[in-house]
Amino acid sequence: MGRSFRQSMAWLHTWSGLVVGWLMYAVFVTGAASYYKAEISQWMRPEIQAQARTDPGHAADLAVAGLRLYAPEAKQWFVRLPQASDGTIGLQWRGRNGTRESLILDSATGSPIPVRDTLGGEFLYRFHYELHMPPLWGRWIVGIATTILLVALISGIITHRRIFADFFTFRPRKGGRRAWLDAHNVVGVLALPYHLVITYSGLVLLSLTLMPWGVVAAYRGDVPRFAFDLGLTAMPPRPPTGRPANLAPIAPMIVVASQRAGSKPEHLVIDKPQDANATVTILMEQPRGLAHRHPQIAFDGVSGAVIAESVNPQPAALAYFVLNGLHTADFAAPLLRLLYALCGLMGAAMIASGLILWTKARAPSRDQRPSRTVQIVRSLNIGVIVGLPFAIAAFFLANRLLPLGLADRAAFEVRTFFGAWFLFSLLSLVFQRKFSWRAAIYVTGLIYIAVPFIDFFATDGKAVASYSFGGLMAAIGILNFYAGCRIKE
Repeated sequence: MGRSFRQSMAWLHTWSGLVVGWLMYAVFVTGAASYYKAEISQWMRPEIQAQARTDPGHAADLAVAGLRLYAPEAKQWFVRLPQASDGTIGLQWRGRNGTRESLILDSATGSPIPVRDTLGGEFLYRFHYELHMPPLWGRWIVGIATTILLVALISGIITHRRIFADFFTFRPRKGGRRAWLDAHNVVGVLALPYHLVITYSGLVLLSLTLMPWGVVAAYRGDVPRFAFDLGLTAMPPRPPTGRPANLAPIAPMIVVASQRAGSKPEHLVIDKPQDANATVTILMEQPRGLAHRHPQIAFDGVSGAVIAESVNPQPAALAYFVLNGLHTADFAAPLLRLLYALCGLMGAAMIASGLILWTKARAPSRDQRPSRTVQIVRSLNIGVIVGLPFAIAAFFLANRLLPLGLADRAAFEVRTFFGAWFLFSLLSLVFQRKFSWRAAIYVTGLIYIAVPFIDFFATDGKAVASYSFGGLMAAIGILNFYAGCRIKE
């Protein structure tokens, strides 16, 4: 009571930012890394060498032959056709126990390529919106936190009356609270359009999880029909007949689909491959533009005739696809994708500087001891802000150091990530005085510099794709040492 509107907004900005700050920092960091998930996955599977992109029809025939051999009883087959970024063939299906199984084939011979068991960049991508939890729970948590972040952004704009003027006032040499406030303003305003768009579009993408009741009421639980009406699928799944039938050749279907859509095929979904009601859905390359959508053309699996296609979505669906494209940046050229990643890191820096400001504002004078709450928040800031990059580097090192034949190897990589993050946070809590910001940043810089050296010896220097990735890791390590030298406790 008695507060002005701006004071109320300042209170709301402070506490909403603190409540979701650590979580949303992790979401922004892993989201920025997700723009390069394909490159990360390529580095984490050094056994896969660069291959020339082969004819999609020939690749599809090799894929079907492989699935008939390795997954003859599966009810659904998924095929990733060779692309410019990855010339191999990717197979996926559901095993008898319901888990997804996968295989990578050489696009020239169709023979399996033995690769290490790893989630690759897909782990960081899914952590970004599922937190490596059951999908429903993870998306709910991220969705609620994103809603609070949107409130924090709007209240922050209202609170800082001189927000744009302060953007041109950056005084790092002053140190203390003033320097952190300037940094918070700069990274917040510089990428403010990105922060607002990425937060709002993220909420739209999670809207069906957060508010599923409209679909439930309108479609009475018929989610496949809703997906068809929205334009996510070319047609609802057809019921099985129980009559066995042979699958028609896929190559002629790909020729027809390429002519109708005017683009190249990327994926195949083969539903009920052994049944007379089998369907083959071809997902085409994303058209030019912002919309993140892949035109789909469905064929009868036995006759090879076109039975449905989704080329021109409804306006509401197109708006959804545009927001999806703005969020994922699939349309972006290399320089624009780099800008997206830098803006994502600026979002993480905005949140991190805000969390540090909270402790700076409550720090006592030099002759007084900070309160227990301030000490805990400061330690957790170190554990999260510096500990997450440390855990990501540990995740990369685990990919090179764990035995190739280790059972459930991908899970051990993920456990290394969480174990390293937990240990880092625990050290910052237990050794609050000795484990300073500078020490934490130096340790993180050291592990990033270790990544290219371990990679070189683990692969005998034969993985050419590792050179650019290793250079990036070394650069991050050097930047950490520079930041450690410049930071003032």
